[in-house]
Amino acid sequence: MKKYLKRSIDDILKERLEMIGAIVIVGPKWCGKTTTAEQHAKSVLKLQDPDKSKSYLELASIKPSALLEGETPRLIDEWQMAPILWDAVRTSVDNLNEVGLYILTGSTSVDESEIMHSGTGRINRLTMRPMSLFESKESNGKISIMDLFNSPDINIDGIKSELSIEELIFASCRGGWPDSLNKENKKSQLFVVSNYVDNICESDASTVDGVKRDPQRVRTIIQSYARNISTLASHETIIKDVQANFTNITKPTYYSYIDALTRLFVINNVPAWNPNIRSVTAIRSSSKKEFIDPSIAVASLGLTPESLLYDLNTFGFIFENLCIRDLNVYSSSVDGKISYYRDKYGLETDCVLHLKDGRYALIEFKLGSNGLEKGAKNLIKLDNLIKKDIKEGKLNIKEPSFLAIITGTELAYTRPDGVKILPIGCLR
Repeated sequence: MKKYLKRSIDDILKERLEMIGAIVIVGPKWCGKTTTAEQHAKSVLKLQDPDKSKSYLELASIKPSALLEGETPRLIDEWQMAPILWDAVRTSVDNLNEVGLYILTGSTSVDESEIMHSGTGRINRLTMRPMSLFESKESNGKISIMDLFNSPDINIDGIKSELSIEELIFASCRGGWPDSLNKENKKSQLFVVSNYVDNICESDASTVDGVKRDPQRVRTIIQSYARNISTLASHETIIKDVQANFTNITKPTYYSYIDALTRLFVINNVPAWNPNIRSVTAIRSSSKKEFIDPSIAVASLGLTPESLLYDLNTFGFIFENLCIRDLNVYSSSVDGKISYYRDKYGLETDCVLHLKDGRYALIEFKLGSNGLEKGAKNLIKLDNLIKKDIKEGKLNIKEPSFLAIITGTELAYTRPDGVKILPIGCLR
């Protein structure tokens, strides 16, 4: 029997079920939504059950409330197959006026025109991602991101990561897919994400909204995204890249493919942060290209752990995607959000981690120790500019809670200038 590995979302889900009538868990296929939801549910309805799916969908069209009957919390898996269930759940929550009634799971976003009401105040949305390094037991978790927010002066000096560069590269290539951790050997583990990408290209990109899409075009777009991972490459740049293989692809067609990949939670772009420090026209506003998991980039390009070990420059971009995935997971209990800052004067920071209460941290990603000085200099320069504008009344935000550089190195410490050096293998 497969052992269940506790997920960061478990505690959040348990807490929210005591606060609201229904929870909807969204996220990419194979990230563990159903398995996690089953840990909290007392009855289960799986709409994709091949033996019962047809009758379930017929009943949903006639009397959707009948599908809600069962011990609560009741799990409705892949509920988006029958969007009318959303309104049925919302109505049931209203009528029963109780908490912890339903858990909905789905691996695609839904056309909101098929839903009558938003569910605000009745249905709470949680996003689940592939497993972080802490969830997969590869980070020792000795440094909590939330502890750094709550106690910025906490002593981290001397804390060590046990994660070697070879192990870090393999974890990035394998990804945070729970099923891969149950495989007996590394080749089988890497096959999971390769199979995931194949499924996205061959079927999911078309079934997400019923629009037939060319599998090879889907693959080519994913590959171009992968080549531009963790950069501000424009859509025009990617279109030109795709047109090298498909000269007849139009912008509307391209954006249709991007929309499908977004709805499938494959693409996870990072938006720009605009705190109005300087003229809005000086701040870069395009999104940074990222995937929900770095392994998608690796698999789509046919890269291997062995090849990346001898191409650390390329791995540096993949490492940034890994860090963003993990930071999203570690801050999920407080609805953390990630953006980046970059302006035309050269001032930048790879990541601004925002908490719901207005606190935020400025973070750089550096795989090795070579870029630490430059990273720290960028962070301090931006920090000083923010503090200056706050003091002069030009900026109505809080000062950063802390400055940090997340690395693939071994040792955690706080530099004399206050910048924290945080190995990815120590975080939770």
